[in-house]
Amino acid sequence: MSEFKLSKTSLGRLEGVDEELVAIVKRAITITPIDFGIPWMGGLRTIEDQRELVKKKVSHTMKSKHIEGKAFDVVAYVGARASWEIALYDDLADTIIKSAKEIGVEQLKWGGAWHIDNILEWKGTALEAYDDMVKVRTDQGRRVFTDMPHFQKGV
Repeated sequence: MSEFKLSKTSLGRLEGVDEELVAIVKRAITITPIDFGIPWMGGLRTIEDQRELVKKKVSHTMKSKHIEGKAFDVVAYVGARASWEIALYDDLADTIIKSAKEIGVEQLKWGGAWHIDNILEWKGTALEAYDDMVKVRTDQGRRVFTDMPHFQKGV
């Protein structure tokens, strides 16, 4: 069992998000070795919210699953401070993937490995999936874009 719990703010940011995704987050916080929460705009977004994020280049698409309530983002904490250290996010992904499997989720896409439509079927670690995505995109001559804090239903 983890010593961490979701704050009221994080829980509020999950309002309107798909119940199965919320269940993943709630299970993950109970087993995670890394504290995390849901950042500002990390849950359901309006079209206007998304338009602003694209305008500010914080997001790259108007087809975000956040608009449908089919996505969430996480933010890792080290002590009381938010951290964007990449090594934390593949470990968090492993925890979220494990949680999804434990509660019987059938499909989940992770922003750290966009080339895998269902990260729950991947046989390795999240870091291995990320490394594979970098190799695949590089071999294709494509730009490597990752969003390691992001999880969504659907492709």
